[in-house]
Amino acid sequence: MARKAAKAATIVVRREEIVQGGHHGGAWKVAYADFVTAMMAFFLLMWLINATTEKQRRGIADYFSPQNAMGETASGSGKPFGGTTPFSEGSLVSDRGAAEIIPGINQPLARANYTNTSQQAAPRMTEHGGAGEQPTYAPGTGTSGMAAAGGAAGVGAAPAKAAPAHGAVAPRSVPPAVAPAAPPPAAPPPAEEAARFAEAARAMRAAVLRDKALAGLADQLKIDETPAGLRIQIVDQDKQPMFASGSAALDPRAAALLLKIAPILNGLSEGIAITGHTDAAPYRGTGKTNWELSSERAEATLRLLMGAGLAEARVRRVSGVAASQPLLPKNPMAAVNRRITIVVLRAAQPD
Repeated sequence: MARKAAKAATIVVRREEIVQGGHHGGAWKVAYADFVTAMMAFFLLMWLINATTEKQRRGIADYFSPQNAMGETASGSGKPFGGTTPFSEGSLVSDRGAAEIIPGINQPLARANYTNTSQQAAPRMTEHGGAGEQPTYAPGTGTSGMAAAGGAAGVGAAPAKAAPAHGAVAPRSVPPAVAPAAPPPAAPPPAEEAARFAEAARAMRAAVLRDKALAGLADQLKIDETPAGLRIQIVDQDKQPMFASGSAALDPRAAALLLKIAPILNGLSEGIAITGHTDAAPYRGTGKTNWELSSERAEATLRLLMGAGLAEARVRRVSGVAASQPLLPKNPMAAVNRRITIVVLRAAQPD
């Protein structure tokens, strides 16, 4: 009996083999990403529509599909929000206005900006206050051309008008007619100018020779004509310098010589250039060069001539060239290289 019972208690163990399914791929991820992107774009569009005004939305629509035939470019005329960005201060409201073509009086078509084009412009007025042509406004002044003209003449100047009330349309700005520039004064004929220069040179030499105190300096006064104009040079001689050594202080006799020819210079009308020269000897002072010394001597000459009546408006340039333009290039240490040159510039000669 026990053996039969053992046979009846047989235990059967079942083992199931689990087989995993195949790989399904990642296509669903791409589809999900497209869906999320579309939703982001949708919510961004909804926010943009809610955050902008009707005028701004119209500007955005015009940017992508311009309807203005007079636009500056093929598309995007004016740029959305008047050219501002989300990082600009203030609200993104376009203040560029609209382009409008206004015919002027004998003027080409002009472009003007308006802040409110839905209302009619103010009635045009004539210069006498009646209905007619619209007043012109000078750019940047805020005043009309008629008022400016009246103020300049001092007679009949119209009182300044108050600024327009809120919502009112500012008067249209029509460019005023530009008067042609007056032609520059004609230069005198070369023959006439040459004759005046020759007469001035003769008068200077005669004035120095007549003065007994200055007759000994006649050789230091050299006058000639150059392509630039009438050149007057006052040169040094051995033991007869125009300036103290290494200084811009005029010697009394040199100052007297300049004062003698100053009235004749004042009788001419052409511009004047003054140049200071030195010899090639290095400047013995400290902290200065011959360039500075020659410039200071030219300036001292200018001050003396202006004190004698020379008009400042005639002065074209005052310069010092040190020893770069010697009168005797083969002898750069010669005394005559130290000089002051005064050139009465020809009218046709550029300054």
